[in-house]
Amino acid sequence: MRDSGRGRMSRGRGGRPMPYRSPGQPQFRTFIPHMPFDFIQCEGAYQRVKPAPDEGAFTEALLKRNQDLTPSATEQAAILSLVTKINNVLDNLIVAPGNFEVQLEEVRQVGSHKKGTMMTGHNVADVVVILKILPTVEAVTSLGNKVLELLKVTDPSEVLSMLTNESGFEISSAEATVKILITTIPPNLRKLDTDLHLDGKIMQGHLAAVRHARWFEENAFHSSIKVLIRILKDLRMRFTGLEPLTPWIVDLLAHYSIMNNPSRQPQPINTAFKRCLQLLAAGFFLPGSVGITDPCEGGNIRVHTSMTLEQQDQVAYTAQTLLRVLCHGGYKKVLGLEGDSSIATDMSVWEGVVVTPSDKAYEKPEKKEEEEPANEETEDTMETAEGS
Repeated sequence: MRDSGRGRMSRGRGGRPMPYRSPGQPQFRTFIPHMPFDFIQCEGAYQRVKPAPDEGAFTEALLKRNQDLTPSATEQAAILSLVTKINNVLDNLIVAPGNFEVQLEEVRQVGSHKKGTMMTGHNVADVVVILKILPTVEAVTSLGNKVLELLKVTDPSEVLSMLTNESGFEISSAEATVKILITTIPPNLRKLDTDLHLDGKIMQGHLAAVRHARWFEENAFHSSIKVLIRILKDLRMRFTGLEPLTPWIVDLLAHYSIMNNPSRQPQPINTAFKRCLQLLAAGFFLPGSVGITDPCEGGNIRVHTSMTLEQQDQVAYTAQTLLRVLCHGGYKKVLGLEGDSSIATDMSVWEGVVVTPSDKAYEKPEKKEEEEPANEETEDTMETAEGS
């Protein structure tokens, strides 16, 4: 007889060997993420039965909105001038520090100014400074004062101010602000003391910002991507349901919507904007979705996992409502050219079609209060002890 004892491999369906599992042992399932429906990826499978609608007016509205959101020439000149001056001062401190004790390793421009996606009314640029030393609060303050001192030597007539914060410090003129984001070389991150140095998580975020800026420069240089990012950033500021989308998620979503398609050619801006809402509405950033893998981190981390389950649901149902409004001709209200943000929360009518806002699907579980009796008993004991 064939032995079928423990340690042997039993035969499953199709004769394939299966590992032995004792009764009652939990069965572990392999996590396989799903891909939500994306019309652009499977457009060839759906034969068009009527000509594509003319979306010329919608495209013009998108370009007009981008123009309205783009900083003026005066704003751009002011921020560029301040960034250039600060960069020159920091570069000189790297090359010739003299007696200055705060040693700099590297200076990198990051954020929307570096990427070319700044918005009007927010004239702020970001510069990451990587220190060779451990970043104490005193060292950061000393560096801020030194930069301010050297800037005043360069141009005594310009009125500048310096203010420290938990991320580093910022230097402001009347027209622009440059945030100096302080971090340190990676080996130093293991030596941090919470009582003496800047927060480690914040500094790791600054190092990540450097990686993001480098990736963007190499992969997202197409002008349509920058236009779409600016429009999406405006969308998340006007509709609270989209606020959980971080700037990095917005960058990756815009790049995906324009460049990730069978032809590998950039999609038109009108198609890409609609695709963004279609993906979000279909659950692109919901649990179990393949989403977008962070290209700057190892381990196949999906960027939407930085959001809570409640936030993921919030983004999905807000996008569903905006997409229905868009499909029935309400693009001017979606883009903010007319009306306000109430279309995401209130019922609206478009050419006889009623659009009712989607409801949330996720219910946050209530915390069980099992420890209350024990706490009450402890309090009673303490009162008795005090009384005796």
